[in-house]
Amino acid sequence: MSDIIPLSGAVKYQLTLDPGVWIFDDRKIDLKTYFDTEQVEIDEIEQYSKAVAEHFSREIKEGAQLPKQGSGNQKKYEKEKLMTGTFGIKLKPFILNAEPESYASKVVISTKDSVHSFSIQEAFELIAAFSEEGKPLREDGPIHILYPDGSNKSNPIRNVRKITVS
Repeated sequence: MSDIIPLSGAVKYQLTLDPGVWIFDDRKIDLKTYFDTEQVEIDEIEQYSKAVAEHFSREIKEGAQLPKQGSGNQKKYEKEKLMTGTFGIKLKPFILNAEPESYASKVVISTKDSVHSFSIQEAFELIAAFSEEGKPLREDGPIHILYPDGSNKSNPIRNVRKITVS
């Protein structure tokens, strides 16, 4: 079984998705808490712009601050979280990066045994689970597809082999 998933079809750029590197992606979602909390859509560019403006204003008023030297407990906690966490990532950024053609209307997820079809808007919200308790999904992976409401959390779409935009 290959851990690489092709994203192809009616797109300008064919991509290969490697879930093995998503653990380092800041867009990852903690699936242990994601479905239990209310989700608020955040505009990443706006959030970044506000943070940069705030930092700039603070440096103008107070001057540059040296980083605080801590005990390292925060880094240790983050490493522990990565080693034991259950994570996923939304498909939206990958579909957008592939740049679907103007006539494309659906996304087809092909598994070892079946095919699942979604509109592009529905596919944007799908979550690709890629790790469980710190381990990659080797047996029936490399990813599991979860619905945005978590309704298939106990029975996700498994054995994903490719994603096709059509």
